[in-house]
Amino acid sequence: MRLNTIKPSEGSTHTKRRVGRGIGSGLGKTAGRGHKGQKSRAGGFHKVGFEGGQMPLQRRLPKRGFVSLTRGQNVEVRLSELDKLPLDEIDLLSLKQAGVISSDALAAKVILCGKLTRKVVLKGLGASKGARIAIEALGGSVTEA
Repeated sequence: MRLNTIKPSEGSTHTKRRVGRGIGSGLGKTAGRGHKGQKSRAGGFHKVGFEGGQMPLQRRLPKRGFVSLTRGQNVEVRLSELDKLPLDEIDLLSLKQAGVISSDALAAKVILCGKLTRKVVLKGLGASKGARIAIEALGGSVTEA
């Protein structure tokens, strides 16, 4: 094998379309660009969303609502999920290690959903009013950091 004999395998390459090379090519004269206008000209580039100077759609429509940047990092934990954990003292790190919450979560809040059958101590976690009552009824405690 020599470097000057290497070629792509048969059928893997296609001949390049030669635009503006006469009427017989099917893409002669205007080279498939149509007649007149910015897109037909050399260097006739405009940015995405540009509408010829008209106010673009993304600027005509009103902005709506609010998207929290920390939405995915504040997580809810059910009482029934706490009941399944073999731990008595539960904090953010233990919830991450048990796979109850995602590893990129920054805060967690326990909500009243399901039943708790044993005493648990929450450290550094939030709790809703109903969840706090349910935990304290069983002799547990909630300390928020």
